[in-house]
Amino acid sequence: MEHGFAGRLNVYRVMAHHPALLLAWSNLREHIVVNTALGAEFSEVVILRAAHWMNSDYEWSHHVVRARALGFDDLRIGSLAGPTEDMNGNDRVIAGAVDALMTARCIPPEMQESLETVIGKNAIFDLMATVGFYSTLGFILNSFPPPLDEDIKTELTKKPFMKG
Repeated sequence: MEHGFAGRLNVYRVMAHHPALLLAWSNLREHIVVNTALGAEFSEVVILRAAHWMNSDYEWSHHVVRARALGFDDLRIGSLAGPTEDMNGNDRVIAGAVDALMTARCIPPEMQESLETVIGKNAIFDLMATVGFYSTLGFILNSFPPPLDEDIKTELTKKPFMKG
């Protein structure tokens, strides 16, 4: 498998200090980032909420730019760092599941039906895997903080994030 993604972002340059981990990371990254049953929009909701929980400015900044590219406005993006009551319906359900994983370490049965209605059964598993993946990235980033990648820094300098 091609591991060209590893040279594109500073976080993977940090991970390259452990080549075996980076190699193992590749297949999971391909599924989480490219082939997720969540789809691009709901994946960004999960990632932004997880980045908020992990207090990862690096991931938050990257995914602000990615979410904007998908058509999210700053108000929606900013809501994902706030109380779920301030989010739109689907974001509220998805962010609530992320919150449950971070606090209760599971998605409780009473939450699963509404979540499955919004994203489907396979996507529930992908949501859990995404939270785990980005939590691990958050641990790495918080322990060995890389500089923000130049393209992200440039984009956020041109259009600063306005939380709302």
